[in-house]
Amino acid sequence: MPSKLEGVKNPEENPVLVVDFGAQYAQLIARRVREAGIYSEIVPHTMHAKDMLAKHPSAIILSGGPASVYAQNAPGIETEIFTSGVPILGICYGFQVMAQGLGGVVGETGTSEYGHTPTQTHCDACLFDGVPEDQVVWMSHGDAVSKAPEGFTVTASTAETPVAAFENRERKLFGVQWHPEVRHSQYGQKVLENFLYEGAGLEPNWNSTSIIEDQVAKIREQVGDSQVICALSGGVDSSVAAALVHEAVGDQLTCFFIDHGLLRAGEREQVEQDYATTMGIKVFTVDESERFLDALEGVTEPEEKRKIIGREFIRSFESAQRALIEQLGGKDDVKFLVQGTLYPDVVESGGGEGASNIKSHHNVGGLPDDMEFELVEPLRTLFKDEVRAIGRELGVPEKIVARQPFPGPGLGIRIVGEVSRENLRVLRAADAVVREEMTAAGLDNVIWQCPVVLLADVRSVGVQGDHRTYGHPIVIRPVTSEDAMTADWGRIPYDVLARISNHITNTVPEVNRVVLDVTSKPPATIEWE
Repeated sequence: MPSKLEGVKNPEENPVLVVDFGAQYAQLIARRVREAGIYSEIVPHTMHAKDMLAKHPSAIILSGGPASVYAQNAPGIETEIFTSGVPILGICYGFQVMAQGLGGVVGETGTSEYGHTPTQTHCDACLFDGVPEDQVVWMSHGDAVSKAPEGFTVTASTAETPVAAFENRERKLFGVQWHPEVRHSQYGQKVLENFLYEGAGLEPNWNSTSIIEDQVAKIREQVGDSQVICALSGGVDSSVAAALVHEAVGDQLTCFFIDHGLLRAGEREQVEQDYATTMGIKVFTVDESERFLDALEGVTEPEEKRKIIGREFIRSFESAQRALIEQLGGKDDVKFLVQGTLYPDVVESGGGEGASNIKSHHNVGGLPDDMEFELVEPLRTLFKDEVRAIGRELGVPEKIVARQPFPGPGLGIRIVGEVSRENLRVLRAADAVVREEMTAAGLDNVIWQCPVVLLADVRSVGVQGDHRTYGHPIVIRPVTSEDAMTADWGRIPYDVLARISNHITNTVPEVNRVVLDVTSKPPATIEWE
């Protein structure tokens, strides 16, 4: 296999396109391709073939999906793709779309395969080079390919599915019925890499070094000699974005940490200590809490909260912009705003044709239309693990790089109900307890994130000190994840949960009930709002 340190310029110019047919794993496929050292992008199945090919893809992967290919109005793809000469891999539903589009037969078999499934492969096949004949894969299908297209070789089968994989190596067309992108499939990453390296003939060129070089060049071209301000939150994303822009333009960058009144206990002091004093970048703290809390008064609808917070962030930075211009002697060239927007933010906010808006991230769908800034978003195409790798290479301190994610809207989206000053006080106290106990138990590096949620609109009966109480529930939501696109709930030891519950109910009198959220993503999002 080629070295992942081999690099070429502008790896984004010839992306691997992941065509999304509504699969919950489309983002995971894109991540696995990047783990193989090759840049990938997600595009909707509604994109016309000519537009896909105009991106000059080095390969195309067709994702799974919930539909049946023979159903009326089933998602499909123009067959021009299959004759374009671009190497293509079909996965699950995408495998069936390929089979049907090329003259094979797909139908309901009367049997289904879900979960771990023993599979037999042919080791001389391209996808299975270096893979044992017998392996366990992750299946999730009710329909199946009963006849491969003419000219294709069947390369894998199961007890219920005779055509579980096929290929036409000459035409560079491949397909599997299972999901190689999930960890449950043995050798799944090897199968994907065989497609990329051998089937498509690609070499790894997407790594932290190439990303930094590419983004530094783009930032310098975009910004020129202008001054730049950065929306610094102290979290991983904005910190790495600031470090990357500082690498590109040096002292042209000024960071502003906006205290929006929605921070956790001690958050402001931590940012000022951990970031401002270690990175050698100009950082100014601005207290805008009254602006945000006044704007949020009486608001309970989650999307409205996010849009208000996004709007007030921009208004705050416009004020900071004016102050910086005045400091620079009236020279009006502060028109660029750096944000730590990530690819999952864009996907969940409905970015791109055909994408569903799950929730408007304050830095994407929550931005006002009359914004005066031109955005600089060097992390917009990246997942969280890629951002951490870049941060380490840029020398961002480990305590910042390894920090658990905290959303830009802060505690504003962890209160189900009004974001009042009193509700914030209660939530801060409970959140501080959870963080203290999780740290004491050594769990900070075990879980990805642990939102603490106040159900301000809910009350429950309790008894404290022999008296009836009517208090609020607190929800704790520990999750494990790789990139926030999918997540599972973290299995916290019972004794730790007991300590957290006792500590909160003993020290936060407004709370008389602590509950644990045990929902994965999907179907739930990590944050409650």
